[in-house]
Amino acid sequence: MSVKLRLKRFGRRHRPFYRLSAMESRLARNSKAIEELGYFDPVEAKQDKAINFNQERIKYWLSVGAQPSDTVRDLLKKIGIDPTPGKPVS
Repeated sequence: MSVKLRLKRFGRRHRPFYRLSAMESRLARNSKAIEELGYFDPVEAKQDKAINFNQERIKYWLSVGAQPSDTVRDLLKKIGIDPTPGKPVS
């Protein structure tokens, strides 16, 4: 089983809201997740309210080999987690 960390889209038209989820890579975007890891609100002006991730669980999933999507990788760098494969997660 290949696990990916990716975003699931919620919200209404022109007002997106995303949940970060650990999911099996072969499932569709809004399928059932293995675990919900937080949320991202791109419309929110304050960054501390826009990104709310459970960093301990994200580090766990990265340590067991989960691969983040490109967008999730950028968000993780923004909050201070280096998702580079092969490096120990700080």
